[in-house]
Amino acid sequence: MRNYYLYVVVFVAGAAVLAVEILGTRILGPFYGVSLFLWSALITVTLVALSAGYVVGGRWADRDPKLPRLYYLLAGAGVWLLLIGWIKKPVLLIAESFGLRFAVLIAAFILFVPPLTLLGMVSPYAIRVRAHSLNVVGRTAGDLYAISTIGSVISALITGFILIPNVGVSRLTLLIGVVLLVTAAIGFMLEMRSTARQVATSMGALLGATIVFLIPFDRSDPQDGLIAVEQSPYAEIRVVDKNNKRHLLIDGGLHSMVDTTNWASHFPYTAVIDLTRDFFKKPGDMLLIGLGGGTVVKNFARESWVVEAVEIDPVVVELAHKYFGLQESEAAIYRMDGRRFLVIHEKNYDIIVMDAFGSSSIPFHLVTQESFGLIAAHLTSDGILAINLMAKGWNDLIVRSLAATLKQHFEHVLALPAFIPAQEEVGNIVILASNDEYESRYDMKWSYRNPETSDIMKFKKRRAWFNRYIPETDDAPVLTDDLNPVDLWSEEINLVVRKQLHRYFETGGLSW
Repeated sequence: MRNYYLYVVVFVAGAAVLAVEILGTRILGPFYGVSLFLWSALITVTLVALSAGYVVGGRWADRDPKLPRLYYLLAGAGVWLLLIGWIKKPVLLIAESFGLRFAVLIAAFILFVPPLTLLGMVSPYAIRVRAHSLNVVGRTAGDLYAISTIGSVISALITGFILIPNVGVSRLTLLIGVVLLVTAAIGFMLEMRSTARQVATSMGALLGATIVFLIPFDRSDPQDGLIAVEQSPYAEIRVVDKNNKRHLLIDGGLHSMVDTTNWASHFPYTAVIDLTRDFFKKPGDMLLIGLGGGTVVKNFARESWVVEAVEIDPVVVELAHKYFGLQESEAAIYRMDGRRFLVIHEKNYDIIVMDAFGSSSIPFHLVTQESFGLIAAHLTSDGILAINLMAKGWNDLIVRSLAATLKQHFEHVLALPAFIPAQEEVGNIVILASNDEYESRYDMKWSYRNPETSDIMKFKKRRAWFNRYIPETDDAPVLTDDLNPVDLWSEEINLVVRKQLHRYFETGGLSW
């Protein structure tokens, strides 16, 4: 029994490694954003920790290959995972001052190297315990590493597909820690006499109950403004009320901010997007890629436009209906990736709005020459594409490169700033692209009169048009599916915006 249980230990350790690595994106993502840098940091930390574990575990096994010592490795990793709920926030705050790249790397190193190193020590130690002669070392190593890898494969599938969306990050981290402790406890009990086993079982049950009671879960608390916390297959999503406004946070990035009395947006860029309607003398068909809280949908539906929206995350759709006043009658919503929608649908639109970008990352496959070709094919002859993005100043490389890429398919590319920059300030810019010119079509007098739009938003709309400009594209690279560095360019923007958000939400514990 003891010998067979060794395979269980190796399987559990392998499963825990992949689960912890995947969970890392949800533990760190709401604070830093789920970007290329976060994934790179987590993969780097995982490989470094496992390498250290293999080296230390092999040498430790050669000194004294006793089976009970193996269980201490699982117990140590389990205890560390149970502590992450308490140590996460101090670690994140300490690391923030190092800049985005180093902050992500430092936080990932502190939080995940200890448990992953201990788990990495399991396989070489188990091989030394199991292999009784040189004649079976190869077979033993192969069997144990295969079992460990099978555990990792199964864990990777169920963690991402089932556990995170249905269990939640905090509970799942706790669950993995408890599983490691229970696996270690059973191993210890197999080494003990019956009385000792009963005592150990009772102590383990008491410890588990205490941990479950004390662990700091992320729970909604409407009285303090935290309306909802949801884990979807794609992101952590929060609905937060603060300063008489309702906010939608996706992986810690702010995607909607509205007045709950009339669902009017407090984001100036929504007024700039509304300006696209003024190029048409009557309502038409609009496609929105990226739903958010549904503000853009409501603005167009209110003016009798036929609206379709594409949102990859079904939880975002659910929360938009539940907490942001979005009505089923206002839009037909498709739950899928925006580019895939363009591939499989044939309808043409007067306006396509792309509002799928957050501060932490830009979905690279939506801003390539190939993607814009699909969009151009779905616009009417006088149709307009409007892209909302964040930039550092009006002449940010992101703006110029997107303009250069759009010019591969559109004759007229125009930028409408939603902010007046002060020393390269970060803000929203709406880029328009069309094969029909703008100036003669735009008539401010034709603007639809929306009684629910504030005077300040009307001012933002007019100011954006008067400050319109054609981005310089001479030295800007064209983005393609093969070469697209937008993740690198958005790093500095993400750092600025995250610091602003951390200050805004630093009281009350509403966000992180």
